[in-house]
Amino acid sequence: MMSLNPKSNAKHFDEVHIASQLGKAAHYEFGSEKIVAKSCNPYPYQDGFVNGSIEIYKGTGFCRILEESGGQAFTIVPNWRCNSTDDFCSRLGPFAVDKEIRASDGSFKGVKLYMQDIKCKQTSAQGMSSARVAAVFRAVSPAENQYTAERRSGPSNMTLAAEGIWKSSSGQLCMVGCIGFGDSVGSECKSRICLYIPTSFSIKQRSIVLGSFFSLKTDKISFFPLAFEKLVQPTELWNYFKTANPYYTYSKIDLAGVILEKNEPFSFRSVIKKSLLQFPKLEDAESYLVSLSGLSEDLTLHASAHPDPFPQSRSPRVDLQMEILSLGPLFGRYWSSQNSSSMEDEVPYRTKAVYTERQLLLNVSAQLSFLGKAYSNFSVIFLEGLYDPHVGKMYLVGCRDIRASWEILFESMDLEAGLDCLIEVVISYPPTADRWLVDPTAKISISSQRNEDDPLHFDSIKLETFPIMYRQQREDILSRRGIEGILRVLTLSLAISCILSQLYYIKHNVDSVAYVSLVMLGVQAVGYSLTLITGAEAVFKRAASESKEVSSFNLERSQWIHVIDYTVKLLVMVSFLLTLRLLQKVWKSRIRLLMRAPLEPHRVPSDKKVLLTTLSIHLIGYLIVLLIHSGKTSQASLQTQLYYDSAGNSDTSPVWETKLEEYVGFAHDFFLLPQVIGNFLWQIDSHPLRKLYYVGITIVRLLPHLYDYTRSPSPNPYFVDDYEFVNPNWDFYSKFGDVTIPSCAVLLAIVVYVQQRWGYEKLSQSLRLGQCKLLPSSSKAYERLPSKPTEAELVSGVNGNSRHDEENDGED
Repeated sequence: MMSLNPKSNAKHFDEVHIASQLGKAAHYEFGSEKIVAKSCNPYPYQDGFVNGSIEIYKGTGFCRILEESGGQAFTIVPNWRCNSTDDFCSRLGPFAVDKEIRASDGSFKGVKLYMQDIKCKQTSAQGMSSARVAAVFRAVSPAENQYTAERRSGPSNMTLAAEGIWKSSSGQLCMVGCIGFGDSVGSECKSRICLYIPTSFSIKQRSIVLGSFFSLKTDKISFFPLAFEKLVQPTELWNYFKTANPYYTYSKIDLAGVILEKNEPFSFRSVIKKSLLQFPKLEDAESYLVSLSGLSEDLTLHASAHPDPFPQSRSPRVDLQMEILSLGPLFGRYWSSQNSSSMEDEVPYRTKAVYTERQLLLNVSAQLSFLGKAYSNFSVIFLEGLYDPHVGKMYLVGCRDIRASWEILFESMDLEAGLDCLIEVVISYPPTADRWLVDPTAKISISSQRNEDDPLHFDSIKLETFPIMYRQQREDILSRRGIEGILRVLTLSLAISCILSQLYYIKHNVDSVAYVSLVMLGVQAVGYSLTLITGAEAVFKRAASESKEVSSFNLERSQWIHVIDYTVKLLVMVSFLLTLRLLQKVWKSRIRLLMRAPLEPHRVPSDKKVLLTTLSIHLIGYLIVLLIHSGKTSQASLQTQLYYDSAGNSDTSPVWETKLEEYVGFAHDFFLLPQVIGNFLWQIDSHPLRKLYYVGITIVRLLPHLYDYTRSPSPNPYFVDDYEFVNPNWDFYSKFGDVTIPSCAVLLAIVVYVQQRWGYEKLSQSLRLGQCKLLPSSSKAYERLPSKPTEAELVSGVNGNSRHDEENDGED
């Protein structure tokens, strides 16, 4: 599109080219046979991979694997073997170079490559397979938005339209590439692309797809061969290799053994650690490979970390991911139809009682990557070495993917396949059991073995993760949530039954209704309402914590857990409404008493003093809790607070607010305290509460504490957002609290029972300290008023009787 206005006109615009590539449903015609044959002659092109040490995929699923890799970003490999001018070695192959790419000085840090619009047709004949392939390679600068760039379709000087052939005889995909728009005669098709899908892996070969761009210009090579790759992920192996059997070759085990001997000297502490603590290890399973797969999952790390020791000032958050690539003979994860190559693998695996040190050591390879700017010079570290389940440690040799200038890389003569392999890594895992006695964090130490004056040398790195969870602990959360959900339903059903029994009781015992404490009912109503407002899941204060690591279990998608959750919320609502109904009946009863004795309001029970006394007691208790908490702030709680701060969690509440929510749960446990105070102030001589009510509600409040005390420790004690009222690691909400709180609640229930059974007069006579009474003598201030009208009231007037009858009718 061009403007017809002259350039001097303000309406003039530059020439605009608009192009749209065809969609996936469009029919593609392969028509570059002559150009491809010329560019790939002789086939296969000898680029160093053919007949090399790397095994190449040659199966019938080539097109499927290639199409699945499309749309995912490839990594550009630095020109570490280039030895020419800076302009030549800094070129991005056949693609254009912008300011950001040129600034990388041949390291191509942040540059991505996408393989788009893949068309692949595979045919088989006489036991051989071949395929015709077309695709578009798009280079993306670090300055571009990756999400937007990978969805572009227009050709430019950053795109290469390619077409070629693949044959199972060599496993090489050889293509010819045309930069930009190209033309019908192929005058711009000056690039050759060779692409492979490896099936053998090692510490120096971690690519599931790898390839290179070559210049086809014969007179002058326009660019140095540009290599690209896509790193393997263990969870993706099943998608790629459904029929092939990829494998891993260990080559650094001897060096890892040297690291083990250097970092594990004999000591009394190590002997105690081996004998008392258990770390991730092989467990009994259907087969040896299944046991290895389970251990691989436990050793995988997806966690946030901070420098070790913990910094005094706030440091940037570090997110690290360590994927276990292979463990022993297992590569990736285990699928019975995929990994089993013999019947021996399907024999049930049983761990032995005694192992030698050498039998316990397992070969392991992993891939460690850092997210964030704190360690941007470590894009990825390939690891290989030994894992010792005795002490839960890995002793690893690391190979770092270096993103330095091409000059530094070329001058470093000790690189292995362009990787810096002079790195030692030691990883310590936390124990699997007794985690409340030890630090539940993993520790990572990374050190360079190069001289300090070496440009590739780096300072030692020591990191400590935030608390991690193992597979069994995540499974425990799933089962515990189901069990606790059922228990919540049962306890709430019991609470509703107790409230209904009290409503039935006061209907037939109207004389004592006014002596039920409104503050006691208000405490329970506040407890239920807070549960509904905060969205917490009912009575159990220590619902199983669901951290980010449990997301793989899809707990929120579990229909039966949803049913339990909704049932719990419904029962909480019913309990709240019934408590309000009970409070309404007590309030109306007191109003009737005031109407019968308007000149003697002191004879009607009042909760003013009860409220003031209860608030004073709880205020003192709350201040004590804050003081204890401020004196007991542990490193773990500080780490948790900084974790949420660094994650940008705006919902993290200040300490006083969090403690207030916890104290509401504590006050709900002591719901009988206002009734005990009121009984003493009102000098009762009746039975305002039914035994089934106050004993039943007390049992309901005690069951969570008994459950917490008898069950095993919380599998994830540091992530406590999902607890209803309390943090089980703070202050009195601990094993000690699970004993003292129920004891005090039972004591209050006993006091209420004695008060109602003996009455105030008998208590005041019985409670003595020598000749001194502990309670004052009873007075007539709260002498109980009759619930039914007296003879004087009956003749006092028609209007009063009529009003009284209307009240009774309304109450009924």
